[in-house]
Amino acid sequence: MRVLLEARAAGRMSGGINTLVYLPQAESTNAWAKAHLDRFGPVGGVYTLNQTAGRGRLGRAWHNAAGRALYYTAVLRLELADAGALPLYASLAVAAALRRRYGVQCQIKWPNDLLLGGKKVAGILCESCQGPGPGGPRAVLCGVGVNLAQPADYFAQNGLPHATSLALAGAAVNPAADAAALAADLTDFAFDRDIYAFEREGFAACRAAYKAACVNLGRRVRYPGGAGVAVDVDEAGRLVVEQDGGGARRVFTGEVSVRGIYGAV
Repeated sequence: MRVLLEARAAGRMSGGINTLVYLPQAESTNAWAKAHLDRFGPVGGVYTLNQTAGRGRLGRAWHNAAGRALYYTAVLRLELADAGALPLYASLAVAAALRRRYGVQCQIKWPNDLLLGGKKVAGILCESCQGPGPGGPRAVLCGVGVNLAQPADYFAQNGLPHATSLALAGAAVNPAADAAALAADLTDFAFDRDIYAFEREGFAACRAAYKAACVNLGRRVRYPGGAGVAVDVDEAGRLVVEQDGGGARRVFTGEVSVRGIYGAV
């Protein structure tokens, strides 16, 4: 039986509270949140430094970095105007939290990888769900993984040459303390107060900021079925590519490689 340590943070309404749950170990914070949706109000979070069975986007293999990374899930029981664009908003929100704590300026590889020095420092996986039982609560979950203090040999041993950690980027990191502080910041600001405009207006509320941070724009990219130069992120959050041979293509899913990023040529 897991021991759950629960913290409370100031909430989205005056006098309200958000629930933030710390797990000493979890198979997956997203899976734990799905099974315990009734513990949360409109906004909440759960986090650990030891996630044993997580998953990445597009079925990628999972590598746990026990004690050296933050594994966090925001639980949003909100009526979002544009839930499909939440991964893009989330990338900006997590970047803002890292900037507040460490003074780092992350770039975003569309749709939601956070980069430092051209290497991945954080990733995001969003999904909608319904709690167990008939009429169970519905929510959108936003899973966030932040590389806090893995050394270079961790990435080399796990075949991750294009990843980095905040410590490798020069930040002073105390994993346990920083994980707790970042989880509280994400719960109380990134996915609460800072989300108000996105909650009402959708991607339009953060499109300009997202484009300013998006490393794809102005670079040659490849996507399933074609290649060209990324020129925009449209109102729906799709990557707009001027294709080789002419014409624009709006890419809304799948893996997009960017010349000069993650070794792409």
